[in-house]
Amino acid sequence: MLLIIALLLGSLFLWTLVRKKLTTWTRRGVKQTHPYTILGDSWRNIFQVMSIPDFLQKVYYMYPNTRYTGFYQILKPVLMIKNPELIKQIAIKDFDHFTDHRSLGTDEDFEPLFATQLFFLKGQRWRDMRALLSGSFTSSKMKTMYGLIAESADHFTDYFLKQSIDLIELDLKPAFTRFTNDVIASTSFGIQVDSMTEPDNQFYRMGSEIANFNNLKTFFKIFAYLLVPSLSRFLNMKMFSKESSTFFTDIISQTIKMREEKNIVRPDMINLLLEVRKGIVKKDDESVTDTGFAVVEESQHISKTPKKHRELTDTDITAQAIIFFLAGFDTVSSAMSNCCYELAINPEAQDKLREEIKSVLAENNGEISYETTLKMEYLDMVVSETLRKYPGLSSTDRICVKSYTIEPKTPDEEPVHLKPGDMVFFPNFSVLRDPKYYPDPDKFIPERFSEENRSKIVPYTYIPFGIGPRACIGTRFALLEVKTILIRLLSKFEVVPVEKTKIPMAFNRSTLSVVSDNGYPLALKRLK
Repeated sequence: MLLIIALLLGSLFLWTLVRKKLTTWTRRGVKQTHPYTILGDSWRNIFQVMSIPDFLQKVYYMYPNTRYTGFYQILKPVLMIKNPELIKQIAIKDFDHFTDHRSLGTDEDFEPLFATQLFFLKGQRWRDMRALLSGSFTSSKMKTMYGLIAESADHFTDYFLKQSIDLIELDLKPAFTRFTNDVIASTSFGIQVDSMTEPDNQFYRMGSEIANFNNLKTFFKIFAYLLVPSLSRFLNMKMFSKESSTFFTDIISQTIKMREEKNIVRPDMINLLLEVRKGIVKKDDESVTDTGFAVVEESQHISKTPKKHRELTDTDITAQAIIFFLAGFDTVSSAMSNCCYELAINPEAQDKLREEIKSVLAENNGEISYETTLKMEYLDMVVSETLRKYPGLSSTDRICVKSYTIEPKTPDEEPVHLKPGDMVFFPNFSVLRDPKYYPDPDKFIPERFSEENRSKIVPYTYIPFGIGPRACIGTRFALLEVKTILIRLLSKFEVVPVEKTKIPMAFNRSTLSVVSDNGYPLALKRLK
């Protein structure tokens, strides 16, 4: 009897603690969701009842006239910031209070290739690494790597041109994933592979393993990292397997050793990072065309930050190459797939883009250079609109590192006091689909981004790659890669829907990316 009473009292005590945690925002005067389980609001995503984009929409419109709404990632209180001016204030103006992303609980001693990636670094260590790396992602540096990207794009297109049929049905996402794999292998690791003709090559297999975040095993690893980091260490649960970690570490180490011994220079990311390590500073050519409207400009917050001298180790270089790989492998291939999907179901936009490509090819004797790629105005409009509908990041988070107060702006608001460790959340997808900022948001309208219409875009509402100093560092590379493959593909093929193409698109419920739950069944129709 006493045991039963003790269990009941213990359960009641635990339930009281959970309920207190799940009413954090109500007690702070913030309108919040209605979580009713120990999983907070995350149960919808954990059990794949709802996709991440659909969940963002649910929270975003729950209280449509508020600047922010509270919700819960498991038991973690999160404040969704919905107002563009408040997003600017937190992400840019008061950035010093919100410098970090949420940690997954791992550290450099336990898993160095994961913990030392730029995305997961914190505080001054992040500032120093960002400052070191930012010079490697300028327009001028992208121009030096353009030839490697174009070479992979030519191999990819030639693979389909060599097929004897005029209508090639396929799922474009796996194909584009192989293309982005080859680009990253070439530009980041200095390796030449052709994953279309050699589908089982070791680089693609190892890359597929570390980039696969959509399985039950990885889910439990992340769950353990977030809730009980010490348990992860005790059970030796690492995000990357020993085989994949060793594979990528050995590639980088051997490549660096060979290049330094034989004085080999190749226009890729390893060479740029080796120049950073040696302290070599090359003046950028400011006349080089930038890669498009969606480019995230490097924040002055970083360039003015005092930098402590810290030499890049081989582990640092490998870790940055891996995060570059992870972003390119999935995010960029998703952007390509989403763009081709929209062009297939909006043939008038595809025809207009193809005419621009034909015109530029005719003017340049059939050759496409870095400069001509980036001068294609309609191509940039198409890519910008694709990223509006399907942003590279569906959301981004920031952790409060210094006490901060959101002052009330409306009669029904109270001061919101944030403490170190509190998390705020920018719903990129929902802002980009808000009809207040983008009329008919579900329609594909590249003309939103024409020269005459860009000035109408409300500031701080176009955030497909994030915002502020913590925004994605590789936007120029991603945009260049997408544009390069579109030019090659659309100059030879028409992308058309097939019977399995789902219109409109429903979002995948098992991934963080904004992608179709049906894949991308489309067809490449050879142009006459």
